[in-house]
Amino acid sequence: MLSAIVAKRVVAGLCQTARRPAVTGMVSSRGYRGEAPDDNKADLIEIPLPPWVEKTDEPTDIKRRRLLYESRKRGMLENCILLSLFAKRYLNTMTDSQLQQYDRLINEPSNDWDIYYWATETHPTPEVYQGEVMDMLKEFTKNRNQEQRLDAPSLEYLEKEYK
Repeated sequence: MLSAIVAKRVVAGLCQTARRPAVTGMVSSRGYRGEAPDDNKADLIEIPLPPWVEKTDEPTDIKRRRLLYESRKRGMLENCILLSLFAKRYLNTMTDSQLQQYDRLINEPSNDWDIYYWATETHPTPEVYQGEVMDMLKEFTKNRNQEQRLDAPSLEYLEKEYK
């Protein structure tokens, strides 16, 4: 009986230890903090993220392929679908300036929910991300033609576009 009580205390102690932050004192302006109103953030772990750096010497065809991949592989399904369909429709016709805007938009913010909220106009878009591409994405998100958007596009179209 005593060993069962000791075992419960050891397990409880391990569980509490696992919830404590492993790293303290590291703060990043790009770290995700969450928005739960009742959260005292005692278990918050700040993960420093490297700053976004534009790839200025990247060939345009490689940039388009990279952005297509990054549009498909997001942190949340909603953006996987939204951004991959948007990329399928617009990426091949974007100018260099628009490609730069899109690259910054999908790679600089650390929280995919921010991008989703800006695209759906739930939250105001920060000035740094305002531009042609954000306007295109907002309009695309409205889905005025009521297209069925339940999944990311198949990869078959890539064979035609990138050969």
